[in-house]
Amino acid sequence: MKILFLGDVMGRAGRQAVSEHLPTLRRDWSLDFVVVNGENATNGAGLTEEHAKLLFEAGADVVTLGDHAFDQKEMLSYSQKETRIIRPLNFAKDAPGRGARVFEDQRGRRILVAQVLGNVFMKRAFEDPFGHIEKALQPFNLGGAVQATLVDVHCEATSEKMAMGHFLDGRASLVVGTHTHVPTGDAMILPGGTGYLTDAGMCGDYHSVIGMDKAEPLRRFVTGMVKGRFQPANTEATLSGVYVETDDATGRATRIEMVRQRGHLQNTGPQ
Repeated sequence: MKILFLGDVMGRAGRQAVSEHLPTLRRDWSLDFVVVNGENATNGAGLTEEHAKLLFEAGADVVTLGDHAFDQKEMLSYSQKETRIIRPLNFAKDAPGRGARVFEDQRGRRILVAQVLGNVFMKRAFEDPFGHIEKALQPFNLGGAVQATLVDVHCEATSEKMAMGHFLDGRASLVVGTHTHVPTGDAMILPGGTGYLTDAGMCGDYHSVIGMDKAEPLRRFVTGMVKGRFQPANTEATLSGVYVETDDATGRATRIEMVRQRGHLQNTGPQ
């Protein structure tokens, strides 16, 4: 199976890049399944129904969220009726929507998609991500009940993401980090057959401060004073993420490639 995961879509520039380029990538790379993290797609904070539909229309099979899952209040209701949206398993006990779900590609192959929030350096403590993901994956043995499993680990600390990768090695096809908006260069297949990348980066404008227009973040760093609100940067965006190929019989990753397409970063991807 050929799977593409795209990191945090950041504001209008990120949405536009996904709309313009994902259909072409889906065709040229013969993708079977696409997951997009959309939690910053609406003005850098959350996701509206309108923008979720735009990502689906562009070719996303599933959209994951994150710590900004419900910044846009309409997501409280929309996430309950739109089954293709996945919010973090451990967001809150009474959070609406789903933290994990099994989907099918066009050939009927089953893919489990799940998301957890980390705890290290996050603004508030969430429930134990390791316990939640253990429980979510347990009924779906890889290569049996599902042909692939993808886990989005949304957190600050690279160490916590790496720990999750090793914790799930052999039980997931792909473990990929999101949230920091900075792509890492450590795509690899772990010893048990799990594809891993510490952070997918963002689909956004990299002539920025993690996707935000440079002026206000720079002012705060230099002067220590707040003058205005953060606003997403809006020059050409780069699509950032990871491509993985899996063996249907085992669910293990057989190939992994970092993806950077368009925009200001050096472009990479499967040839």
